[in-house]
Amino acid sequence: MKLRTGSAGETEALAEAIGALVRGGDVILLAGDLGAGKTTFTKGLARALGITDTIVSPTFTIVREYEGRVDLAHLDVYRLDHLQELHDIGFDELVDDSRVTVVEWGDVVAAALPRDRLEVWIELPAIPEESDDERIVSVSVHGPSWYERRAELERALAPYAGGGAAC
Repeated sequence: MKLRTGSAGETEALAEAIGALVRGGDVILLAGDLGAGKTTFTKGLARALGITDTIVSPTFTIVREYEGRVDLAHLDVYRLDHLQELHDIGFDELVDDSRVTVVEWGDVVAAALPRDRLEVWIELPAIPEESDDERIVSVSVHGPSWYERRAELERALAPYAGGGAAC
């Protein structure tokens, strides 16, 4: 599903709509352009999970954990040099039924992520039209748990639809 947002607030709202559908054990792969809004997306998702802490980029800490109605593990694997480092930081323990796991730059480690996941790509438009804050967000479902929520996800994201293909 290809979507558009016109501001950081809209990107957060889109993520909040997704957040209303996530459940413990879900993994979300975030990818896209540098500075496109992966952490901004995570802020909206966290709000939907009942997290009131300030969400900050885990670029230098690699992992940040937050408590809410559903807990959140927020990873940024940009600085990892080898796939083995993902296992060294305890990734396998972070993915469990008690939390949602968001992996920024997840495309780099996709081979190590569960196949059952939601993929979200956030990109800057090739030619900024009216706003520097416009983003193109592509959402795709993978695996049985996301396929069963696909129709509900499409309904939740309909306000952001930009004429793209189905997810």
